[in-house]
Amino acid sequence: MKTIIRTLVGIGLGTAAIAAAAATVVYSGVYDIAADSPHSRTVFALLETARERSVARRARALQVPAVLDDPDRIRQGAGNYDAMCVSCHLAPGSGESELSRGLYPAPPDLSREAVDAASAFWTIKHGIKASGMPAWGRSMEDEYIWNMVAFLRALPTLDREGYAALVASSEGHSHGGGGHDNGSGGHEHDGAEARERDSGAVEPQGHVHADGSHHDHGSASSTEPSMPEQARANDDNHDESAPSHKDTHTHEH
Repeated sequence: MKTIIRTLVGIGLGTAAIAAAAATVVYSGVYDIAADSPHSRTVFALLETARERSVARRARALQVPAVLDDPDRIRQGAGNYDAMCVSCHLAPGSGESELSRGLYPAPPDLSREAVDAASAFWTIKHGIKASGMPAWGRSMEDEYIWNMVAFLRALPTLDREGYAALVASSEGHSHGGGGHDNGSGGHEHDGAEARERDSGAVEPQGHVHADGSHHDHGSASSTEPSMPEQARANDDNHDESAPSHKDTHTHEH
């Protein structure tokens, strides 16, 4: 009996010591949470395993549609992927983006990785905590999520031209449930450079980084006249209705 008590006491003290050490690490702020400072191998492995097992457990309850290779599904999913996902998960031949380089853990390059349909659906719908992956299910109906899953399964087989053609033939950004489907086929976000070139869009303003990469910004042209133009306009429109002073007095000499 005494042996059992000693064992339990030892376990309790050990647990308390571990908890105290963990609390010290947390409250002292010594652990670096910067995105450009990777986790240790141990911490990364724990978080990665927890994520994979959590998704797999919940994905098991999903009923995957029988036909995910339907061309219409794939085409519709292409437009949403290009509008909502490509900046992080990339497109064939696009190379890294500013977001994909800056996020940690790095988002997977889905143009090269095969996905499990159920796991992909669950991840798109519910997101992943503290990872940069949003829960698109808050604004996206399930049918549209499955369409995106269908596209993800086809994505690794596409080259740059095939991707651009598929996106161009899609309905653009259209997924219902969140105000994006406006009854006219949805609206489009210009995620593919090919579509911008084909449409004759004005080249956006941007800046060049030290590494030579170009970062585009939206065009910010102003319709307001410049100050000199305003001054000229004011001069032209100046109210000169007041009569000039005329000498109406009669002077007698």
